[in-house]
Amino acid sequence: MLLNRKSVELLAPAGTWDALVAGVESGADAVYLGGKHFNMRMHEGGFNFDDATLKKAIDYAHAHGVRLYVTLNNLISNEEIPALREYLAYLNEIRPDALLVQDFAVLELVHEMGITIPLHTSVMMNTHNEHAIEKLKEYGITRIVVGREMTLSELSLFRERTGIEVEYFMHGDMCISESGQCIHSGVLFGQSGNRGRCLKPCRWAYQLIDEKTGEVLDEDGPGAYKLALKDMCMYRAIPQLIQAGVFSFKIEGRMRPAGFIRRIVSTYRKAIDAYIADPNGYTTDEEGWKNLYDNRARDFTTTFAFGQPGKKDIGFTGEREPRFFSHAVKEAGFQDEVLRQERDIDRENAPHRTLSVRVNTVESAKAAIDNGADTVYVGGEAFRPLRPWKLGDYAEVLAYAKGKAHVVVNTPRTTMRRECGELEQFFTALREIKPDGLMVSNLGSLKLAKSITELPVQADVSFNLFNQLAAKFLQENGLTMATTSYELSFEQLREIVESAELPLETVVHGSYESMICDHDFPAMSLPEFNELDNPEVLDRHYALLDTAGEKHAIRIDQYGRNHLYFAKDLCLYPYLAKFNGLASYRIEAQDYSPELTGRMTKLYREALDALTAGKSQEEAFDHEAFEQVQKMSPRAWGIGTYRFRQSRNSI
Repeated sequence: MLLNRKSVELLAPAGTWDALVAGVESGADAVYLGGKHFNMRMHEGGFNFDDATLKKAIDYAHAHGVRLYVTLNNLISNEEIPALREYLAYLNEIRPDALLVQDFAVLELVHEMGITIPLHTSVMMNTHNEHAIEKLKEYGITRIVVGREMTLSELSLFRERTGIEVEYFMHGDMCISESGQCIHSGVLFGQSGNRGRCLKPCRWAYQLIDEKTGEVLDEDGPGAYKLALKDMCMYRAIPQLIQAGVFSFKIEGRMRPAGFIRRIVSTYRKAIDAYIADPNGYTTDEEGWKNLYDNRARDFTTTFAFGQPGKKDIGFTGEREPRFFSHAVKEAGFQDEVLRQERDIDRENAPHRTLSVRVNTVESAKAAIDNGADTVYVGGEAFRPLRPWKLGDYAEVLAYAKGKAHVVVNTPRTTMRRECGELEQFFTALREIKPDGLMVSNLGSLKLAKSITELPVQADVSFNLFNQLAAKFLQENGLTMATTSYELSFEQLREIVESAELPLETVVHGSYESMICDHDFPAMSLPEFNELDNPEVLDRHYALLDTAGEKHAIRIDQYGRNHLYFAKDLCLYPYLAKFNGLASYRIEAQDYSPELTGRMTKLYREALDALTAGKSQEEAFDHEAFEQVQKMSPRAWGIGTYRFRQSRNSI
C-alpha cells in the first residue's frame, strides 16, 4: 500500500485539560477522553471532563484539526440508564467524532434516540473474531479496538476479511486477563474492572502451588508478581504495525500527567512520520527509544503482537510497579447482612422452577439428570486432565436424557480463528445430533450459531449482562435466554429481572472464574514445565496462593488458556426464596466430581420444589444435607458480590 500522512492515526489519551493540550501540541491526530461518568477510568481525583469542559475540549481539538473520541465504555446498571440517556443526548449536541462503547445498552439507545455519532467498540467488548465484526456492523460500528491477545499476523488477516478499521493498543499499561473477562475486583471489592474501578488483583504477589498438596512449586522461581504484565511498547515495531493494517495507534494513559503524554506522543509522531516518508530507508531512532526507555514506568513488552508471551513479559519482582491499588483479602463467606435485608425479587415464578447444571463429563451429566436437573450444559472448555467432548459423548447424553431433561451444548468463551473454524464444522454436525439448544459466549459464536443451525440459542455469563436494555439487545438478536453477570449486586439483579422481557438465568452455586488468560502461568514459573518433553505437566492441578492465604485454582483448557478461579465457590442456597422470577437457576459443576454434581443437584432440586410448594426459605433449607454436601466441596462457599448493596456505579 502507498502511505501518506492520513494512512495512520496517532491516538493520544487525555485525563485532564493539560494532558489534552499536550497531546494536541505534540502531534496527535486524535485524542480520547471520558466524561465524569460512564467510562473505564472512574477512580477519584481530578481526572475526566465535566460536561462544559467536554464541549470546550471538542471545540479545542477541532480548532486544531484533531479528532476527539469520547469513552462511553463501561457496563451500565439499570439505575444509570436515565442518566445515560441524558448524557447521550448532550453528546449528540456537542458532536465528538466517535463514541467508544462496551455495553449493548448504548447500541440500543443510540438506535432508539437517533444518535448519529460514529461508534467504535472498546477493547472491553472483547471483539476477537470476524463473525462478531459482521454482527456489529449491523449496528453502525465503524472501528474495532481489537483484543490484546491478537497477534499482528492474525490482525492482518482479520482486517483483510472484514474491511473494518482497526485500532490497536501499542503503548502503555496492559491487562493480563482477556478484556471484559476479569471479574476479580468486582466480586471481591464491589468495584468492577468492567465498570472503570479496577483495584488490580493482577498486581498482587502470589505463590504457585500444587492445588492438592499445597506444596510451593516456585521457591526458586523468577518472583512473586506472576500476573504483573509489563507495559506495552511497540516503538521498535512501527513498520510491522502499519503493514499489518493497523490504522489507529492507541496510547494507553488517561491517568498520566501532561509531561508524560507529551513525551510519548512526540516520540511516536516523529517515528511514524519518518516511516511514512521513507519506508524502505527507515530505521528505529535510538534516541527516541532511549527517551521512552529511560522514562518508562514498568519495563516493556510487545505482549501478543509477535506470538505467545512468556516469562520475559512479566514483571515478576514487582520493583517497577508504580502503584498498588489494593492488597489481597479473604473472600466473603456468608457475610449476608446486606443480602438478608434486601427485598425479594417481585416477579411471578413458573409452576416448576427450572434447574440447570453445567457439567464436565458424561458421568456428571447422568448424575445431574438422575437428581432432578431440568437442563444440562455439556461441552465447551474441557479442563485437563479431562479431554474435550466428542460427538459420541453428546449423543450418549442426549439418549440418556430423553424424556427426562434438556441437553444444551456449550461453546468456548473465547472463539478466535481456530475455534471459529472448529465451531463451523461442529455446528454442522449438530444438525444430525440434534441437541435441545446452544449456549454461546460472544457475538461471533452467536452469529455462527444462528447462520448454521436452527437451534434455540442462549447467552452465557461472558456477555456481561448488566441491564434490561442489554437484555433487549440480545432478545432482538434471537437469543432465547441470557445469564446475568456475576458482578451484579442483588439489588441490581432484581431491577433487571423485574423489568426485562428476555428470560434470565442466574448462577446460584458453583466454582467460577475470576479471570481468563491466554498466558501460561505454570510454564512461566517452572523451568521443568515443557509440554514437548513432559506433556503430563499440563494435567497437574496448579493454584495461585495470595498473601491473604486464599488459593486460586488454575484450570488449563484444551486451547492452552488459563482459567483462574475464586478461592470460594458461590452458594446462594440459604437465600433461594429471594430469587423469584428466574427462568433458570444454574449450578456451575464443571469442577465437580460426578458424585458431588449429583448431590449438589439434589440439594437444590429439593429446595426449589419446596419453595414452589409454598414453603418458606427456613422450611426449604435442609441443614443436614447442606452440611454434608459442603464437606464434599473442593472449596469453601461464599456469596460473592451479593454482600454489597451495589456494584459501585458511574454516577
